[in-house]
Amino acid sequence: MVYSEGLFPWWVLLLWGFLTLLLGFMFLATPGITTEVMITFMGAFWLVGGIFSLGSLAVDKTDMGWKIFLAVINIIAGAIILVQPFFATVFILFFSVVFVGFMACFIGVSHLFSAFRQKDLGNGVLGLLSLIVGVLLLVHPVLAAGLLPFLAGVFFIIAGFSALATAFMARKATTPAPA
Repeated sequence: MVYSEGLFPWWVLLLWGFLTLLLGFMFLATPGITTEVMITFMGAFWLVGGIFSLGSLAVDKTDMGWKIFLAVINIIAGAIILVQPFFATVFILFFSVVFVGFMACFIGVSHLFSAFRQKDLGNGVLGLLSLIVGVLLLVHPVLAAGLLPFLAGVFFIIAGFSALATAFMARKATTPAPA
């Protein structure tokens, strides 16, 4: 994270760091509940966002058909998540793993094709690794979906410590030197 003086005060980064650490530890301590709560918040966000998007048509009627379509999709997705948060969480995690698995396979094959065409060993290694990860995700999607909250927890902890370090550096940079 790059800090730009004057963009926001250093203590905002500090608060962000503590909240991110808290979220990371919550993902590691109670991965199921934390994931379900996060998905439920996402559903509420989509539902409210869809309603506001429809309301915004009173002011701005450009691309009206597209805005109505997206608003209705947001409202339906948000409502489904709020009505069935557990099943929505399982579906979203499973869908995410399968999607990433297919993308990893596609990217891996693309890298391998490029490696054979250009005689590039590095590209070939990246392609092979990507293909292996993609196949593993597609063969074991339930296991991978179960690991996602733990990976998110580790990611949030790293991001939290990074934000805290940046906050202290920003504070030091903005604090005037003693005379």
